[in-house]
Amino acid sequence: MQIAGKVVLITGASQGIGRACVDAFGRRGARVALTARSEDRLRAAAGPDALAVAGDLTNDQARQRIVDAVLEKFGRIDILVNNAGVGLYSPAWNAPAREARALFELNFFVPLAMTQLVVPHMRSEKSGCIVNVSSIAGKMTLPWFTLYSASKYALGSLTDGLRMELKRDGIHAITVCPGYVRTDFQANALGGRPPQAMRRSLPLAITPDRCAEAIARGVERDARTVMVPRAGWLFVFLERLLPFAVDARLAQMQEDPR
Repeated sequence: MQIAGKVVLITGASQGIGRACVDAFGRRGARVALTARSEDRLRAAAGPDALAVAGDLTNDQARQRIVDAVLEKFGRIDILVNNAGVGLYSPAWNAPAREARALFELNFFVPLAMTQLVVPHMRSEKSGCIVNVSSIAGKMTLPWFTLYSASKYALGSLTDGLRMELKRDGIHAITVCPGYVRTDFQANALGGRPPQAMRRSLPLAITPDRCAEAIARGVERDARTVMVPRAGWLFVFLERLLPFAVDARLAQMQEDPR
């Protein structure tokens, strides 16, 4: 899809990957609408021609208000980037039910609800693209991140189904699977913290700008899956080829007391 002139709505756009997507799509000539809970951060992220609409995406009325505001200003939504999400590092066997439900609400049910609001408008145009930001944890389960992985697996499955359901309507769907990105993701997690083995890998993390560029390029080339960095595929393939060995190594990292 050619991005220039298209209207793109980006969720979780006040910081991190979402904030970088504002720039990546804006540089390509898109008309950008961005949303997040923090109005001050949204204003700082929005360019002079962008539309910033603050709201809690877990609220039905807020989602409708956001979509209505974009349609009122631009008349259409061509690209939806479902980027908003949250982490949870608690083990699945003792994670508080409230936190588990909140995780799935933002990571799965919000993208589903936003898609349901936007797709009817895309269908009327016989064109559109839905971008769901998942994770490498949505391709291989990380034991310190089990419930997060489950939510992202669900999001990936939803994306695959949407791509098949909407193909005849000219609407494409993309799953984005970032590795570790240098953002405030850990600080904003619902609970827990990653193992030391993961925290020591910070120097290998990619920047939000690099991730956003990969997302924009994925939209341009009608990608099915965007893995960033591409080296992440090696871990996924290893998990498929040598599941017992990978399970053992991941379990060891989870149990690392250092």
